[in-house]
Amino acid sequence: METVYGRGVSAGWSFTRSAKAPGRARRLLREQMEGWGVGGEVRDVAELLVSELVTNSVRHACRPTGRLIAVGAEMDPGRLLRVEVADASDVPPVVRVGAAPEAEGGRGLVLVGALAADWGTYPRQHVGKVVWFSLGLKAL
Repeated sequence: METVYGRGVSAGWSFTRSAKAPGRARRLLREQMEGWGVGGEVRDVAELLVSELVTNSVRHACRPTGRLIAVGAEMDPGRLLRVEVADASDVPPVVRVGAAPEAEGGRGLVLVGALAADWGTYPRQHVGKVVWFSLGLKAL
């Protein structure tokens, strides 16, 4: 669903905690960015990073059962794209440095830190947390 706010626009989606969630989030974000006229490297990086954050939520946000993963995107035209991933876990994400080459995980937040203009996390009002990143639309 797309919403216009101020001079910018926003959209959001919810997913059940499943192995299909990262791919669905990637596809929906890509389609939304194409509708907003965001393409190229910004779109590619945003897809990669949302996939990493949703994958983290699927793997680590195990409680409480039945809670959804929410993804939101906001764009201030010509300036900034911000993407947020919310889940029901109160445990803040941890950046793991030095993952072994053969490790299947542990690099997601390192990628977010390396590729995003900025990123962070904050607690949700009632349960869980939000992890977000922003990309400069002119920077990439």
